[in-house]
Amino acid sequence: MPELPEVEVVRRGLERWIVGRSTAEVAVLHPRAVRRHVAGAADFAARLSGRRVLEARRRGKYLWLPLGGGPFEEGADDGDWALLAHLGMSGQLLVQPADAPDEKHLRVRIGFQDELNTELRFVDQRTFGGLSLHPLTGDGVPDVVAHINRDPLDPEFDEDAFLRALRARRTTVKRALLDQSLISGVGNIYADEALWRAGLHYDRPTATLTRPRVSELLTHVRAVMEEALAVGGTSFDSLYVNVNGESGYFDRSLDAYGREDEPCRRCGTPIRRRPWMNRSSYYCPRCQRPPRIRRPLATR
Repeated sequence: MPELPEVEVVRRGLERWIVGRSTAEVAVLHPRAVRRHVAGAADFAARLSGRRVLEARRRGKYLWLPLGGGPFEEGADDGDWALLAHLGMSGQLLVQPADAPDEKHLRVRIGFQDELNTELRFVDQRTFGGLSLHPLTGDGVPDVVAHINRDPLDPEFDEDAFLRALRARRTTVKRALLDQSLISGVGNIYADEALWRAGLHYDRPTATLTRPRVSELLTHVRAVMEEALAVGGTSFDSLYVNVNGESGYFDRSLDAYGREDEPCRRCGTPIRRRPWMNRSSYYCPRCQRPPRIRRPLATR
């Protein structure tokens, strides 16, 4: 699944190529792609047609486009609704020439009322992602994702609140990094990379982390994401692309993820992979020592 840097790369592409344009005909080619729009595919296409794209915004792994061109319903203001996109495992938002051949897994096509001759296409091989229309909350976030916390690159991310929540949870550090209610946008790849940089084992209990250790970890999370953003994200196959269909290549710089049995770049110890929550965790057994298991004292 694409993580924050990959989604931010797509958002920037939409901001450049889509914002300010008004939609024309909308074609839903596979109803599953708009299954989160409860009123159905026909309603989705009718409501989205004729709308002006005002912005391209993101929180964590979710993208949305606030829409103008008139209110969606009685009592709503212009700009109170948005087109929400979740890329799922394989979703792509591509800006393509209108006369380009259809992609094999094209699900939704959105035309525009101008002479640029390009359209927005939602392509999704596995159909786990989707598009939907939702009202925005008072702070401009779609109502269905308002529970997701800000991401570490957000200037308004509250580090102190994150620390308090982290210390209060009976969980482990990697589980906490992937908890979207605590911190959004961090997925399996960048969690492993940040933990390697911080020298923390993925099963380290959060209650044992001091404020300086949490601040250090967040510094590494931000650094990993910013480095990935600079080169367009991480791509292990052709699914993770920007709006022009180009893959990122931060995978060439990964220190832990995907490097099983390769030497740790810090100490030379072979990187290990362990099954973890139906995924994998990669770590250095020397630099990221597992937490000690506290055994109860024997009683006589």
